[in-house]
Amino acid sequence: MEQANSFLILFLAPIKEFLGDDDVSEILINGPNQVYVEKKGKLEKTSAVFPSEPALRAAASNIAKSVGRMLNDDNPRLDARLPDGSRVHAVIPPLARCGTVIAIRKFKKDTLSIEKMLSYGSVSEDGVLLIKALVALHKNVIVSGGTSSGKTSVLNALSSFISNNERVLVIEDASELQLQQEHAVCFETRKADKNGNGEVTIRDLIHSSLRLRPDRLVIGEIRGGEALDLLQALNTGHAGSMSTIHANTPLDCLFRLETCALLSGVEIPLMALRSQVASAIDAVVHTARLSDGSRKIIGISEVLPLKDGEYRTRDLIGWQTESIDADGKIHGQFVLKNRPTFEEQASILKIALPAYP
Repeated sequence: MEQANSFLILFLAPIKEFLGDDDVSEILINGPNQVYVEKKGKLEKTSAVFPSEPALRAAASNIAKSVGRMLNDDNPRLDARLPDGSRVHAVIPPLARCGTVIAIRKFKKDTLSIEKMLSYGSVSEDGVLLIKALVALHKNVIVSGGTSSGKTSVLNALSSFISNNERVLVIEDASELQLQQEHAVCFETRKADKNGNGEVTIRDLIHSSLRLRPDRLVIGEIRGGEALDLLQALNTGHAGSMSTIHANTPLDCLFRLETCALLSGVEIPLMALRSQVASAIDAVVHTARLSDGSRKIIGISEVLPLKDGEYRTRDLIGWQTESIDADGKIHGQFVLKNRPTFEEQASILKIALPAYP
């Protein structure tokens, strides 16, 4: 791995300092003459440039070769993972008109723990109690939010509350989660080879996982038809499972799951599908990156049964912005909203919940 890293850094020399800077979370290369980085939640343009478009193209091609994939006119898009775990996506001309475009989402060496999230103000003590209760009660949880809102980091933090004596099966496109449980079994999808053979999808791995006796399933991200397979698994006894999805609100999360399930190609009446979604998902933990660059769990909501065929959610806690400084820093507080419907269940099992007014 050390040798592979050194090899790639030769081609990525113009951005070497950003690869080594722990404050930089993403590197965005828009052709040879424009490089942006995200630092502490804020995007900023750098003075870094690549010598030429062929040099940048060579860097992208070598990233592809280092993971056994192709980046050429027949395969103009690349999804890959660097040896250190960083995630890379690249698109080459003529699809990218400004030259080769590369986005590198850096791998965090230190796992973002709940304790760190508390210290950063990303979650409140009450929010932590709710999250612990959801995991302890084996509720199925979806972490939703926009791009780069911290969904994977929050999922990792949620998973830290899973008991060490449970068998957890983890399924991802590219391994990012860092579960600490002793009995965690991790799987990763595989792209097709240059002949179009050998692809293994999230759906394939979900099918396999159900035959491997999981206590819980942890799916890195739901993007397509695998949503239907996951919903069926959650509705047949695999309680306490969790995943992430791109969505703007907790309610939107349910519609996104519905849309993804429809991409499965399986014909299913809409009302039957909605019933599956509402039955399978117990709670949504919603994340956001605020305008000052801070990332927070801005809401935790329960999913209620359908009413007149429509989804319903019940907000348990939410972020309330109170003021914004001249320099753009946001101030506010987390506010308790509605008591959870699982309050009695938690009381019986002696699981702590926030002190609702």
